[in-house]
Amino acid sequence: MTGTSLPLTLTPADLQLLALAGGAAPSLHNSQPWRFTPTPDGHGLAVHTDPGRAVPLADPTGAAQHIAVGAAVFNLRVAAARLGRDPVVRLLPDEADPTLLAVLDLAAPARSRRPFGRDLYPAITARHSSRQPFAQRDVPEAVLGELIGAAGEEGLVLAPLEEAGVRRVLALTAEAEHRNTADPARSAETRDWLRAGPGAAPDGTPGAAGDGIPYEALGPQDHDARVPMREFAGRPPHRPAQPSRRFEALPQLCTLATGGDGPVDWLATGQALQHVWLLATVHGVRLTVWHQAVEWPDTRWALRDPAEGPGHVQLVLRVGYGPPGAATPRRPVTELLGGS
Repeated sequence: MTGTSLPLTLTPADLQLLALAGGAAPSLHNSQPWRFTPTPDGHGLAVHTDPGRAVPLADPTGAAQHIAVGAAVFNLRVAAARLGRDPVVRLLPDEADPTLLAVLDLAAPARSRRPFGRDLYPAITARHSSRQPFAQRDVPEAVLGELIGAAGEEGLVLAPLEEAGVRRVLALTAEAEHRNTADPARSAETRDWLRAGPGAAPDGTPGAAGDGIPYEALGPQDHDARVPMREFAGRPPHRPAQPSRRFEALPQLCTLATGGDGPVDWLATGQALQHVWLLATVHGVRLTVWHQAVEWPDTRWALRDPAEGPGHVQLVLRVGYGPPGAATPRRPVTELLGGS
């Protein structure tokens, strides 16, 4: 479709394709804190955050909410390319409306059939968080180099960690996870986002939640207690925890960092995260986001590598080869498009 004449106004089918793509982005506890509205001229899409979907104890600054919206923005950019459109993105365009985090103008035709070097669109629905053990097999340097480049295109630094760094981050994540599980209020907040089945409410009654994490997607704990996966305590008696399993002896970890630490940086983090994750999915590489250590100011500060100078670690990523991870529920398009 490159170079062809396009109608400026987005059709209902265009809007549905865009909303489905944006709504498939990752978010803390699968809270899906976004909604999309057509711009007044009909040529683009406005992306709003949904304050009612906040996770305030785990995300007191709203950084995770902005990161999630940033990931949705990247998916919208990929979907725009599928529609043959070149997205022009403006972040935080209206100081008077703090819920409006981005506007995408999609009036121009795409300048390239593959603006990201590869067709990332199929990976939008194939991408899942894998909380399963990975194989004892490192991601090759060539693939890591592509992932580093993808983050760099979004203005972020993706840094693969050497053994000493991995052990430091493992210890910090384990400490933060222990604090989370020992905090009744934080544990309760986490449980609020657990789902007993597709579309079920937190108490297990049938419903159409369309969000949260099904018990089936949680994954096991590490039998040797080396890899600190989030515990998600509070399963009902009829849903016992999965038997523990042995994870990789030394997980392959990367940090995703920014120079600044404000809303624009968080939105950029989300776009970088999703760019990296979709490209990793194309390569058959699985990914887990470790968020625990960024939820506490002291452990987050200690995630930094002092040798790298000042910077702000936004996320820790575990990468490797293994099962793709289970799908999580998604909110319906009718709720995403202009929903409150």
